Amino acid sequence: MTPLPPDLFDELCPSSLLPFRFGDKWAALVLRCLEDGPRRYSELRVPLRRVTPKVLTQSLRGLERDGFVARTVRPGPPRSVEYALTPLGRSLLGPLYAACAWAAEHWDELLDARDPA
Repeated sequence: MTPLPPDLFDELCPSSLLPFRFGDKWAALVLRCLEDGPRRYSELRVPLRRVTPKVLTQSLRGLERDGFVARTVRPGPPRSVEYALTPLGRSLLGPLYAACAWAAEHWDELLDARDPA
C-alpha cells in the first residue's frame, strides 16, 4: 500500500468549509485516510499533522464506538495497532464524496459567507 501523502489535506481543502459534519471535526478526514485499507496511527499522523495526537485518538475512538472504524491490535514486540473502515464506515464514503464535491462547487460562496467584511 502506498504511503499517505503529507499534503493529502491541504489547508485549502474544501472539507474544512463543510457546514455539516460526519462525526467530529476530523472524522471525515480520518475516513478518507482509511479508504484504501488499514493504517497505523503513525501513518494517519502524516496527512493529519494539524490534528493533535489527543484529538486524533478521540476521533478514532468515536469512529470506533459508532461502528465506522475497527481497531486491531497485532501482538508481538513491538505491538502494533491498525485502524480500518468497517462495512458501515465504507458505506459512508459515498455521501462524504458528495459533500466534498458540493463544498468544492460552492467554495467561493462559502468563503464569502465566512468573510466578516
